[in-house]
Order: sequence, then structure tokens, then C-alpha cells
Amino acid sequence: MDDTTENSFSVDERREWMSLLAKSSEGAIKQYLKDIVPPPSFSYLRQPEVGSVMVRGKTSGTGAAFNLGEMTVTRCVLRLSTGEVGHAYVQGRRKSCAEAAAMVDALMQSKYANAVRLTVLNPLQADKQRQNTDRAQKAAATKVDFFTMARGEDT
Repeated sequence: MDDTTENSFSVDERREWMSLLAKSSEGAIKQYLKDIVPPPSFSYLRQPEVGSVMVRGKTSGTGAAFNLGEMTVTRCVLRLSTGEVGHAYVQGRRKSCAEAAAMVDALMQSKYANAVRLTVLNPLQADKQRQNTDRAQKAAATKVDFFTMARGEDT
């Protein structure tokens, strides 16, 4: 079975950009999206609304699943005037971010996909990599190397 849609992106590619949008920082999507000209007209299929989802976990990655707790999310679904439908779930209580993420999802299914990838998704990916590098550097700064002068085996 081919998991490529008619708009020439795979399900995995869409999953990746949806994940990137869902985890983006406050206002980042909207900031990059403002460079898309002209802004497309749209109508809501589901206005941005705040709710919660159950987060599940597994012990050791292989154990039985258990309910870890609830997490606040905001979702939005919109349709561009050209017919493309965009969906979004973002972490937290961020209605404008959910709207912007749904807009990006819809635009990625349109003729503007390349422009959106260059002006929105690539900068968001670069932001994410920068944040990961910063986090790794901060963690590395706390690393302790234990060194012993005599181990007892040298006698």
C-alpha cells in the first residue's frame, strides 16, 4: 500500500510537520507565517478550542500502558477558500497558535507548499535544533567525571 497522498507528500512527512507545529514555541508559527503573501481566506470547520488529552506511558518502553495524566491542548480545523483542510493540535492554551498551525497544514496541501516549507517549516526546524543543542550543552555542563587516583587494584 502506498502511503503517499495525491499532493505528493507522504503520511510520514505530514506527521513530521504536524509534530513540529504542535511543539513549536508560542507565536513562532504566526511570526513565520506572516511572510506568506497574500494571506489566504479561510473558514473555520472547528474554531480553536481548549481541551485536554490523556497522556499514556509505558514502563521501560515495553511494559503495560498506564495513564500518566492529562495535558492541556488546543485544537483547530479550518478550510481554505481553495478547499484544502488544515488540522492542528498544539500544546497548551494557545488558540492563535492552533489557528496558525492549521493554516500551515492546509497550505502544505496547496500550491504554496514549497513556499510554506521554506518560510515556516524550515525555520521552525532550525529553531528546534537550536533548542535541542542548547539543552544538550546545559546538560553537558552539569556532567561530573569521577576519577580516582588509586583504585585498590594497583597493590
